Amino acid sequence: MSQSFNYRHLFYFWVVAKEGGIARAAERLDMAVQTISAQVRELEKSLGVSLLRTEGRNLVLTDAGVAALHEADHIFALGELLPVRVREAATGQTLRLNLGISDGIAKLAVHRLLTPVLDEPHLRLLCHEGEFQPLLGELALHKLDAVLADRAAPPNPALRTTSQLLGTSAIAWYAPPLWADAATNNFPHSLAVVPVLLPTDHAAMRARIDHWLERERIRPRIAGEFEDSALLSTFAATGMGVMPAPVSLGEHLAQTHGLVQVGTAPDVQEQFHLIYSARKVMHPLLVRLLEAGKSETLLN
Repeated sequence: MSQSFNYRHLFYFWVVAKEGGIARAAERLDMAVQTISAQVRELEKSLGVSLLRTEGRNLVLTDAGVAALHEADHIFALGELLPVRVREAATGQTLRLNLGISDGIAKLAVHRLLTPVLDEPHLRLLCHEGEFQPLLGELALHKLDAVLADRAAPPNPALRTTSQLLGTSAIAWYAPPLWADAATNNFPHSLAVVPVLLPTDHAAMRARIDHWLERERIRPRIAGEFEDSALLSTFAATGMGVMPAPVSLGEHLAQTHGLVQVGTAPDVQEQFHLIYSARKVMHPLLVRLLEAGKSETLLN
């Protein structure tokens, strides 16, 4: 480690970059503008590059500044976790697993996918539901151990992520009793007659369903679109329409929501991927999930 590098200087630069200027950073830190400015200059001197430049009345990051900010985000995100991790290590008991859950995945499927680690006696499971891209950002900042999603991570050398397919499930269509007979009759072309509920296009499954409908030459009568899979099944249960869902969840949908399977779309599959950082030592519980995924029994 360079003896001339000072993490305090990096912290002041990080606040300046986040606040968008030295004056605002000084106000946030309750320090003099001159002090903040001097600390940032010391950082630039130790690194041998300029991190900030003036454009009109604005202070903007140079290319080197953008790179420095990216690394500082990693450093200070890890720093925020340090006290918690140290306390947990001191007790010798808690095993924390911090997961991001893509909001398009059915909640019961998430539970089944995580079954191989739920018997860990000292498990502390933290699940954060959100949209796919923001979750990948959290993973890149090491705020998450992994992301469970309905698609693999896109190629991005900066993120250095690895994706493994944990399981797949064919898609079936489910109807409330009100629409069960009409949906079953002449399926799948009945989907042009009965009201249909679909996931929004933020879910990877939506594109696969759209291609299948187009291939079958069906123009569905869409009555609703939902980002959240639990909300989708709730509205279907009220009688609003017919919905697609993984075959593996059929028994649950029947028991919990009274939905009846009216047909299948065997060419359409929901996929479940575990995405994790390739730069970190593998979390022991992630190793267990990956080994279970190789057995291809998680959703059977």
